[in-house]
Amino acid sequence: MAKGGGRSWTGPAAVVLVLFGVFAIGASGDGGWRDLLAGGNNPPPREFPVLEPSRPIRIAIPSLEVRAPVHSVGVADDGSIAVPPLHRHNQAGWYDRGPTPGQFGPAIIVGHADTRDGPSVFHGLADIEPGATVEVTRRDRAVAVFEVNSVEHFDKEALPVERVYGDYARPGLRLITCGGRWLGDGIGYADNIVVFASLIEVRDT
Repeated sequence: MAKGGGRSWTGPAAVVLVLFGVFAIGASGDGGWRDLLAGGNNPPPREFPVLEPSRPIRIAIPSLEVRAPVHSVGVADDGSIAVPPLHRHNQAGWYDRGPTPGQFGPAIIVGHADTRDGPSVFHGLADIEPGATVEVTRRDRAVAVFEVNSVEHFDKEALPVERVYGDYARPGLRLITCGGRWLGDGIGYADNIVVFASLIEVRDT
């Protein structure tokens, strides 16, 4: 059964990740949510070492036994953050218009919770616990290790956009998937599950 959805695996063809809360400020002027995702125009002072840009290629969440490739995703036709195509439902997608993991700001990695064929890459994301680690291997062969601060559920119509996308105090990571109640075909789940994590270590592969 899908987590929180009460449906069988013979349901709709896909779970659509819709970050609805992002759109609420999309027309609020001066670039809206895309400025938040890109860090705006004023980078913070470098009070501690951070990594230079390098796109992620793999993600590992040891406590969930997740090991998956990471591909770039951009903006979907409807203005939302895109997700990996269904034939890559066991792979994750890094939002390529925001920070790379290890840079200042929240790097965004999204993934499906499930499809009609069964669990997908982020199916167990709601079960991750604070203190767990997430390891992101980058193209430059650096492994950015993040510690989970919290895992939270938000109604898609009430996503705290500034908190999720606008925190440029330090290098961070957001893992996002769908969860909560299943609302039916064409709608998907009611909530977004968001994991908040902070960079704690960098090592070589």
